[in-house]
Amino acid sequence: MRSQELSPDTVLAWFDVHARDLPWRDPDTSAWGVLVSEIMLQQTPVSRVEPVWLSWMARWPRPSDLAAETQGEVVRAWGRLGYPRRALRLHAAATEIADRHDDVVPSDVDVLLGLPGIGAYTARAVAAFAYGRRTPVVDTNVRRVVARAVHGAADAGPPSTTRDLADVAALLPTAEARAARYSAALMELGAIVCTARSPKCADCPVLSDCAWQRAGRPAYTGPAKAVQRFAGTDRQVRGLLLDVVRGSDRPVERHRLDLVWADAGQRDRCLDSLLVDGLVEQTDEGLFALPGEH
Repeated sequence: MRSQELSPDTVLAWFDVHARDLPWRDPDTSAWGVLVSEIMLQQTPVSRVEPVWLSWMARWPRPSDLAAETQGEVVRAWGRLGYPRRALRLHAAATEIADRHDDVVPSDVDVLLGLPGIGAYTARAVAAFAYGRRTPVVDTNVRRVVARAVHGAADAGPPSTTRDLADVAALLPTAEARAARYSAALMELGAIVCTARSPKCADCPVLSDCAWQRAGRPAYTGPAKAVQRFAGTDRQVRGLLLDVVRGSDRPVERHRLDLVWADAGQRDRCLDSLLVDGLVEQTDEGLFALPGEH
């Protein structure tokens, strides 16, 4: 039975008025543009993604354009978005789309899942947002909205792919295009209104029907979430090392990398991990460069 707490009519009417004007939502955006946006938006704020996405789409408007570029240049263009392995995965996906799918991003979820680096969320997001397919699209924002409005819980707790997909599938309108837009609306509601720390409940279109509100907004009592820190972590050190290599137009000497972090053990471990991940390569002379740039 479809929940009245998240009535499609109500949520879509709200979305029609309040949806952010994001470039990848333009009706003329290709499925490739949607795929690039979804990869970039993983664990990265919209404000940081937008200028990079615009630059990428101007430079590489088709998968074959990106596939023809060197891995090193793709990593360089990724800039400071973070989690740079996503750039390599996107390059690999672009290569397969160009070679095996006639330069057209597939519309079928199972086929999308067969592309390098494309997981369950991204495959469904592309099918829904690029092709208007009726498929549940579940991210952290959607899980939180459903947890509160439908289940009366402050937070969704640990993810369960089977349960989460079933929860959202039960809410989707029958018509494909309407279901796809509803998925986008749920995501937007969680991103700008039903936020994790300071939900703007007074602005919520489903306030009067929200199960969490009706229950008195009980506090979350489930397992504590791990707090992600950045300062001093291997992520920070990897980023600093990669910045040096990315900022040079020629392979760099080891001593330049040694300057970015005082802890030699951590620095060496992070440099080794960049080499293993294929984000940096070592030349025969012992210098360091982006992949394919030596």
